[in-house]
Amino acid sequence: MSVATKEILDLNRFDATRTDGFPPELAERVAKRQAAFGASSVLFYEQPIEMVRARGAYMYDAGGRQYLDVYNNVPSVGHCHPRVVEAVARQVGELNIHTRYLNRVVEAYTEKLLSKFPQSLSNVVLTCTGSESNDLAMRIARIATGAEGFIVTEAAYHGNTALVTEISPSSLRKRKPAPFVAIIPAPAARDGMSVEASFAASVEQAIAELKSRGIGLAALIIDTIFSSDGIYADPAGFLKGATDAVHRAGGLLIADEVQPGFGRTGGGLWGFERHGVTPDIVTMGKPMGNGFPMGGVVTRPEFLKRFCEETGYFNTFGGNPVAAAAGHAVLQVIEDEGLVERSAAVGGYFRQSLEALQGTHSEIGDVRGAGLFIGLDFVDPTTGAPDTALATHAINQLKHNGILIGAAGKYGATLKIRPPLCFSQEDADLFTGTLDTILKAR
Repeated sequence: MSVATKEILDLNRFDATRTDGFPPELAERVAKRQAAFGASSVLFYEQPIEMVRARGAYMYDAGGRQYLDVYNNVPSVGHCHPRVVEAVARQVGELNIHTRYLNRVVEAYTEKLLSKFPQSLSNVVLTCTGSESNDLAMRIARIATGAEGFIVTEAAYHGNTALVTEISPSSLRKRKPAPFVAIIPAPAARDGMSVEASFAASVEQAIAELKSRGIGLAALIIDTIFSSDGIYADPAGFLKGATDAVHRAGGLLIADEVQPGFGRTGGGLWGFERHGVTPDIVTMGKPMGNGFPMGGVVTRPEFLKRFCEETGYFNTFGGNPVAAAAGHAVLQVIEDEGLVERSAAVGGYFRQSLEALQGTHSEIGDVRGAGLFIGLDFVDPTTGAPDTALATHAINQLKHNGILIGAAGKYGATLKIRPPLCFSQEDADLFTGTLDTILKAR
């Protein structure tokens, strides 16, 4: 039996044609949403939820029902964290302007942010979104190398600008990526090779493929936990061989830390730290401001200088004082509440409890991840094939039981477990116990 690949927006997507049995008010709300947003409307679950408030690891719908959030990494330190809320409210009441004036709030934030990176990465450009960050990173890489080509994994998602969509295979429905893009498999041990050797070999093959098209390598761009591919974190250090291959070919390594960054993997503030490599460019987004829209690019001064010599770049609201206040508060909360260490400890406990379920549920194929970023595969126990239908069933049954979760992977058969960093062992127990009950009831 063949298994169909899934486009990223189809993972856990509400089907607007299936509103039979909905309460009349909900059906009307959904119809109005579709009329206003048209084909671009994306809602979650078989029956959408109207959310009205949130706090910590929990969200609340219009009827007052509580949901444990095991999916949302945007509010990285917890929904509506009071210190972030206070910082944003205070700053928006004082000053919010574009970036062409000196401002101590912005200066303090950028100094603290850059202190979290290797010394060679000493310049930052602040943006408004992760998509914008990855777009800028691609442009910097092209000018720095004089080459046009990029290597990405087969189910990658890096954003939604015109340029970044070309390196996001999971967003493309009716066509292949542009000729300047070479696609490689997600990291895995293959053909008797280790994960590191196999991934490096895939990168080298992609470099040769680009060369055969007359295209040089600008960069390998990776989400450092390969979240859209299904979450691949181990063994720590496996990126070194691929990084060396890229540099030998004259290309750069772009680490997309939009999802794995800010302590999520539990091995440091950044996903690349687990692998002992130093990227040439790092991009950031959603979790940076705990929900306030902001993003950033950190790179080497020589690369940014070369880019700015050729391009008159500016960003009106990237790094505005309110964004800087939010970002600074997030970094302080991560430090003061020990959230990197918490991610490692709670994430390790959570992963072990999920692995224990494998002994009683043969439909769980693998559990992977680092810190509070875990992937759980559903498979057909007989064939080992990805079981997308079971993943969809589990997601909607978890929602029915007050737990929010999403999917990932090439086939949408992987639970994407990615809660706020304030997640507790008790929260992990609630998730694991509920999933166990759902699987036993099938």
